Amino acid sequence: PAGIPPSPRASPTWSGASGSGGAAASKVLKSEWLPALEDFKPELILISAGFDAHRADPLAQMLLVEDDFYWVTKAICEVAASCCEGRVVSALEGGYDLDALARSSAAHVRALMEA
Repeated sequence: PAGIPPSPRASPTWSGASGSGGAAASKVLKSEWLPALEDFKPELILISAGFDAHRADPLAQMLLVEDDFYWVTKAICEVAASCCEGRVVSALEGGYDLDALARSSAAHVRALMEA
C-alpha cells in the first residue's frame, strides 16, 4: 500500500545484508529504512524485537551482535522523538540462543531507557 515503508523481506537490498554482519545491515537501515520511516511520519512506532539475527542464533544468518541491536533501537527512538513524541512500543518476539537473547534484549532495553 502507498505510504507504508517496505518490509525487510520485500526490500531487495535487505537480502544482500544476510550473512554480512552489522555493517551491511547498518548501510541498508541508514540509507533506506530510516529515511522511509521518517518520511512516513508515524504517530507510534511498534518494534517487534526479535533477536534471531544474532550471529550466535541458529536460525538467521545476519551475524549481528548486541551493539547492532543497541544502535538500531537508538536510531528508531530518534525517529520517534522527531515525529511521534517518542512513542515507541516494543514486544519481545524471538531469539533461540538464550545467552545471545539475554544480551541482545539487555542492549535493546538499555537503548529504550536512554531515549
